[in-house]
Amino acid sequence: MKIATWNVNSIRSRLDHVVQWLGANPVDVLCVQETKVTDQEFPRSAIEAIGYQVYYSGQKSYNGVALISRAPLEEVRAGFAPVVGSIVGEAVVGELDEQKRVISGRWDNLQIVNLYVPNGSEVGSEKYAYKLRWLSMLRDYLQTLLLQSPHVLVCGDFNIAPEDRDIYNPTGKANHIMASPAERTALQQAILELGFVDTFRQFSEEPEQFTWWDYRAAAFRRNMGWRIDHHYLSPQLSPVAIGCVIDKTPRTWEKPSDHTPVIVELNLS
Repeated sequence: MKIATWNVNSIRSRLDHVVQWLGANPVDVLCVQETKVTDQEFPRSAIEAIGYQVYYSGQKSYNGVALISRAPLEEVRAGFAPVVGSIVGEAVVGELDEQKRVISGRWDNLQIVNLYVPNGSEVGSEKYAYKLRWLSMLRDYLQTLLLQSPHVLVCGDFNIAPEDRDIYNPTGKANHIMASPAERTALQQAILELGFVDTFRQFSEEPEQFTWWDYRAAAFRRNMGWRIDHHYLSPQLSPVAIGCVIDKTPRTWEKPSDHTPVIVELNLS
């Protein structure tokens, strides 16, 4: 089974790219982020025409997540609230669910979670504090999911480079958004301390393996990137991973997303 994550930076602007990529890479599930479209305006017909089911949670112009699946998914839930609202309180979750950043669904006994983690704007800002609160809620959310099923895959745009080797030039980045100690600690607490495995690093220890490149300064051509798009597998799931690769091809296309897909393959037989 193959599952991909891809921040498309507007599903309507990148619809042709998504259809083209799925034609060449018929993954079982594609998790997309930053769809930037309301549910009513999601261009589902073009994706359904190539044999996929579509599930989404979106808002106008910003954020938005979707699951594009070859087979129907069960228990599709958008936001934190359906999983942890009754535990931590609807009011607490409500603030963090206003932005559409979480969607999950079940394929047989595999729980797939698609995330678009807040960027945080700059260290010390209100948006940065929001990002840290959001990541704290993510820990509660994933702890609860693990009690429901041990087979959990979490993927998406995390807007955090876990280590210095995940940045083209880490010098001076200690107080930079996406690389600050507090963000990395929050990621550690929300994901890794629960036993999840960074699946790309399960198969590759090489530096300079990136998933996002700024549009400016010829960053992609110069490979001035960051690895901020990840797959994490729960402890019982990581042993069945066969591989995890970054596909840079869509970043070479005309008017691409600034992110590129990351694909994980699982042996679930």
